[in-house]
Amino acid sequence: MKILMIEDNQSVCEMMEMFFLKEDWDATFKQDGKEGLDAFLTQPNAWDIITLDLNLPTMDGIQICREIRKVSKTVPIIMLTAKDSESDQVIGLEMGADDYVTKPFSPLTLIARIKALHRRADLGHEEGVGSPAKNTDFEVETDHLKINTKTREAFLYHKPIEGLTPKEFELLYTLAKNPKQVFSREQLLTIVWDYQYYGDERTVDAHIKKLRQKIEKTGPQVIQTVWGVGYKFDDTGVE
Repeated sequence: MKILMIEDNQSVCEMMEMFFLKEDWDATFKQDGKEGLDAFLTQPNAWDIITLDLNLPTMDGIQICREIRKVSKTVPIIMLTAKDSESDQVIGLEMGADDYVTKPFSPLTLIARIKALHRRADLGHEEGVGSPAKNTDFEVETDHLKINTKTREAFLYHKPIEGLTPKEFELLYTLAKNPKQVFSREQLLTIVWDYQYYGDERTVDAHIKKLRQKIEKTGPQVIQTVWGVGYKFDDTGVE
C-alpha cells in the first residue's frame, strides 16, 4: 500500500514511519500543506490512502481535501483533527474526507482505520462513467436505481450519480440493497466503516448530506430520514 501522509508534526511522522514500515507499506511524508498537495497532483493515481492533518503551513487540510476531490473522487482520505474541533471534523467530511482520527491518537488506531478504508475502497484506476451496462451486471436494481459494485457506478432514472466518494457509494449501496429497511446511525457506522465509532454519529449525517446533494442533481430524493431512528432508501412511488 502506498500512503501519502501530510503532517507537520515531525515526531508524529517519525512514529508513523516505524509503524508503516512494520506493515510493509510505502509512505511519503510532507510537512507543508502546499508541498503535500503538489505531491498528490504529481501522481494523482499513485496513492492508496491519504492522511491529512487539519492544521498545516501554507495550506490547511480543508483546502487540500477540496483540491484533491476536484481531481479524484475515490482516493480514500483520513483527516487528522484536534479533539475539540467538531465543526472542522464535519466540514472535513463534507469536503470529501472519508474518515477522521482525533489527536492525540494511538498509531494502532490509525493503522486500523487505514486497513478498514483500504478494504472498502476501490483500489483500481478510476472508471469513467458511461451508459448503464447489461441488467445482469447490476448487483442492486430497484424501481429507479441500479448499482454496479465492480465499476462503482450508480444510475438513478438511467442517469449516473456522479462524483460519489467511496463512503458515499457504500452508504448508497447498503441502503439500496435493503429497500425500506431503516438503519440506525450505529448500524451504518458498523457496516460501512467496518468498525465501531463508539457513539460518534456526526460522520454518518455529514456523508448522508453530501450523498443527498449528489442524488438531487440526478433525480428525486430517495434517501429518507426516519426521525429518532436513522435512514432508509425508498424509491417506490417516486416520479
